[in-house]
Amino acid sequence: MSEKLIVALDVPNLKEAEKLVKKLLGLVKIFKIGKELFTSAGPEAVRMIHSHKGRVFLDLKFHDIPSTVGAACEAATRLKVFMLNVHALGGKNMMFRAVQSVHQAAAKYQIKPPRLLAVTILTSMKDEDLKEVGIKKNLREEALDLAILASKCGLDGAVASGQEIDLIRQAVGKNFLIVTPGVRPVWAAHGDQKRIITPKEAIDKGADFIVIGRPITEHPNPRIAAKKILEEIS
Repeated sequence: MSEKLIVALDVPNLKEAEKLVKKLLGLVKIFKIGKELFTSAGPEAVRMIHSHKGRVFLDLKFHDIPSTVGAACEAATRLKVFMLNVHALGGKNMMFRAVQSVHQAAAKYQIKPPRLLAVTILTSMKDEDLKEVGIKKNLREEALDLAILASKCGLDGAVASGQEIDLIRQAVGKNFLIVTPGVRPVWAAHGDQKRIITPKEAIDKGADFIVIGRPITEHPNPRIAAKKILEEIS
């Protein structure tokens, strides 16, 4: 079983999510719950994965005023998720509050704090997209600066594309987690991802975790697809 592969359960309901979890038992330990599944099923999706002895990456990308994000992080901590994330563009105060809330909640409920990550730049974006929203730096520079800021705020790691792994790893060291989405095996379609990388390339560059969805979940046999990816990164 791989601890490096996270399977994205980007499906519309709890029934579809549980079918995938059952198919991947014994191969995959960590499953990502994003906005679609959480909006549909809520905390029940987290409990379902836990019932199958899996871990949860709660990928809701909290981005709001510090008090609201802090409250959301406390709620996620109570759910005993393994990992969750906030948007680094929410700023220093928001990220500080997120860290504080996670650790205070973990101490209060006597549970292990989840790994807290900062989303840098979405893998669907290009340099032109940043310019349109007023960011003058290029993608690599902006992602690096946001990861460094997250590290200074006490977060455990960052979500960043494969093109930024080497820069971030060099700047923040080996203990800062890097979670890389937009990962596509050579045999899979790219979909709406722009800054993609193969599973082996991501791990070789220094990613701690890779997130893969459709190449596994939409494959005729998700278990075979997961095995192919695990063989590639091992």
